[in-house]
Amino acid sequence: MSLLSAEPTTMALELADVRAGYGHVEVLHGVDLRVPRGSVVALMGPNGAGKTTLLNVAAGFVRPSAGCVHVAGVHVNDITPHVLAKAGVCSVPEGRGTFPNLTINENLRVFTHAADQTFSVVQARAFDSFPALAERRDQLAGLLSGGERQMLAMSRAFATDPAVLLIDEISMGLAPLVVRALYEAVGRLASGGMSILVVEQFAAMALKVADYAAVMRLGRIEASGTPSQIADSLSEVYLGGRR
Repeated sequence: MSLLSAEPTTMALELADVRAGYGHVEVLHGVDLRVPRGSVVALMGPNGAGKTTLLNVAAGFVRPSAGCVHVAGVHVNDITPHVLAKAGVCSVPEGRGTFPNLTINENLRVFTHAADQTFSVVQARAFDSFPALAERRDQLAGLLSGGERQMLAMSRAFATDPAVLLIDEISMGLAPLVVRALYEAVGRLASGGMSILVVEQFAAMALKVADYAAVMRLGRIEASGTPSQIADSLSEVYLGGRR
């Protein structure tokens, strides 16, 4: 199944013919991408493909110069990131997105600000999913390992129960065992009905939990579909089989 073939009303997130960039430099050149409700979509491609820019458009940090962005069928091109977050778009950026001078518990409390979930609920869900955080609950986030900071950042999702969770480069700088544990957590979130778009440069782990995948190169989606359907395109993009 292609990501372009599903009915729009079944989409948690949809980008249609989106162009965007920074200043006069266009990075996305007419991108089409859909995240079906309750699914994990892995967006892959080499450095410079435009993956993070696409996430920034979806989160409202970069405004598209053309095309449409829809969240749960609602047009959101001109919506600010703050309003989008309240509407159910949760972003976990590359670089973890936590507060280093606050403890784990204090970070979790900040995540509940303006959210529907109470601190006790968010704390319980975070510690159940990531036991390592429970053991260090009073430790400053800045003293955590990279993997633990990523776990803490992903705990934002427990505060908002988002319509769509956007995760950028979950594996960045982390050991394979840690990455495996993080992707297992992604799988658990998805099994609870959450819609997830995960950007990943290293494909193997992401494809194990993805329902669908898309391959990006030079600001365009080269292929989309199930992991097996995009395997050849993924090899071509990474190994240089197509120019």
